[in-house]
Amino acid sequence: MARAVRREPAEFGMDYVNLPEPSVTTAAGGRDEGSRSAPGTKLLRLVGVSFGLLCFLQVAVNVSLRLTLFKSDGQTSPTGPACSNETVKQEQLIERYIQRGWVRFHSSVYYISSNRNTWQQSRRFCLQQGADLVIINTKEEQDFTRQFNRLTWLGLHNKTKTGNWTWVDGTPLTKSYWGPGEPNGFEGKMENCVEIRFFELENSWNDIPCGDENYWICEKAVAP
Repeated sequence: MARAVRREPAEFGMDYVNLPEPSVTTAAGGRDEGSRSAPGTKLLRLVGVSFGLLCFLQVAVNVSLRLTLFKSDGQTSPTGPACSNETVKQEQLIERYIQRGWVRFHSSVYYISSNRNTWQQSRRFCLQQGADLVIINTKEEQDFTRQFNRLTWLGLHNKTKTGNWTWVDGTPLTKSYWGPGEPNGFEGKMENCVEIRFFELENSWNDIPCGDENYWICEKAVAP
């Protein structure tokens, strides 16, 4: 039998057992629908989660692309495109010299003159080309300079404060290829400059006065 529950005004000060709050919605047939998700709620949650994942993936892709582009600019790797650009510029420089009649040998290009001049004037010409009179550093370079069969100036002289044989870049002479009996200051002359004279010999150098006129060889280093 149903039990009636009395609701008395609060002012009476008496305690009564409160009834449970009624369900939000009661469907036909007596079943309580308040404990179930509203229609479409699960679908909305799924759509929300999927959208969140797509946003995360988009952020990851953007970061990856930025890193890739940053590296491609040559800012992170010294062996990347920046070095490639330097190599291209170096090759273009070499090509310009070759087009003007210079010859490449190992890490330098060389100009062999077709007219004669004094040692100082010959050097001035080389300097104007961004080069200098040739410096012999190796036996291979010594053999290379002998093949032209011309009396040619070298970038070697002793017109220095010390009077020692010195290359035009200021380095002292350490390995020499003097011809037989050279240097000798022939007939008491001031032979302060050096030429290639004895083409058939590995030791082909000869000292002569700097005011004499010779062909010359310019050298321009183009690679480390």
